[in-house]
Amino acid sequence: MQDIATVNAVPPLRATLAALSANLVGIGLARFGYTPLIPALIAAGWFRPSAAVYLGAANLAGYLAGALGARGLAARLGAATALRGSMLLTAVSLFACAFPLGFGWFFVWRFVSGGTGGVLMALAAPTAIPIVPAERRGLAGGAIFTGVGVGIAASGTLVPALIAWGLPETWLGLGALALALTVFAWNGWPEAPQGLRPATPAPRAPGGSVPALRALYVEYALNAVGLVPHMVFLVDFVARGLGRGLHAGAVDWVVFGAGALVGPLIGGRAGDRIGFRAALRLAYLVQAICVALPLVSASSAALAVSSFVMGAFVPGIVAITIGRTRELIPADAAAQAAAWGYCTTAFAIGQAVAGYGFSYIFAQSENGYPALFGLAALGLLLALAIDLAANTRLTTPCRGARG
Repeated sequence: MQDIATVNAVPPLRATLAALSANLVGIGLARFGYTPLIPALIAAGWFRPSAAVYLGAANLAGYLAGALGARGLAARLGAATALRGSMLLTAVSLFACAFPLGFGWFFVWRFVSGGTGGVLMALAAPTAIPIVPAERRGLAGGAIFTGVGVGIAASGTLVPALIAWGLPETWLGLGALALALTVFAWNGWPEAPQGLRPATPAPRAPGGSVPALRALYVEYALNAVGLVPHMVFLVDFVARGLGRGLHAGAVDWVVFGAGALVGPLIGGRAGDRIGFRAALRLAYLVQAICVALPLVSASSAALAVSSFVMGAFVPGIVAITIGRTRELIPADAAAQAAAWGYCTTAFAIGQAVAGYGFSYIFAQSENGYPALFGLAALGLLLALAIDLAANTRLTTPCRGARG
């Protein structure tokens, strides 16, 4: 199959920035921009607390649906068209939330924004990275997923600034930013001529290193489990669990966002330097230690380290994992894209299951935080064990896929 690099003359930097913008819009703004809005939505009387939480779950459910349907959508429309449409629909969903027309209205649009986020996460990097020179692909992958980190950081700075104008104005501001980024990325996607597009919705299954690939899907789902306590419960843990108030919780959320800004670049560079298999194993171990750190010490310094490192791995593990798929399936862009689609789906499943499961544990426990952090650490250690076990079965773990 002809590599996407031969398809058109989009510069690698232009494609990388387009993919960064897609992740910023689909995940950074549409998902993480909602978290700091929850207290304002409740205070303004738009929703009861339970309803606001269900709206967050709607986004996660939509993300799973989008991840499942992304490859078929790309096969029918072409990846570039699917990416443009998903970014545009995300902007529309944010504009729609400026109108308080009830729970049903919001549920639909939060589900839609989750679905478009799943499509963007599944397609953006595999569309852009193949045209980047091989020696820079790790760095490019890191840069692309910095978009997620920018969104997390923006959720701690931009949203509070917009809230001063009012809730409708905040949603409109987020929608305007998403629309501007959509326009910026519009012509930055490599686009295959009609004759090079796949004729069927499902590309062939990856062949080489099948045990390692299957293990990677499970590991990535477990890594999603490991990230949920910090992504969902960090601010509440600091503010109410430790009794330090919302200001202290907001400070740790900003630290979390700062880590997310640098995590993808560090992860991508580490993969380029030591190989993505080694980087992945190191990532599991470091995350397990840092997610469990609040169980050992609740000092400000310990929480800052835990928040920064786990924030770094929210997008950083994405850059490392997509690099690992390329190690396992070299020189086959279609199989790489298929494998990344499975990874995205696995992450979405792990995230959704952990989100609902941890919420149940939290609701049923007087102090559920130790259980949440402990289970997350165990999930990450299990991911490490699975990776070690799977790769001992392979004598040449980087053999290419064959049709």
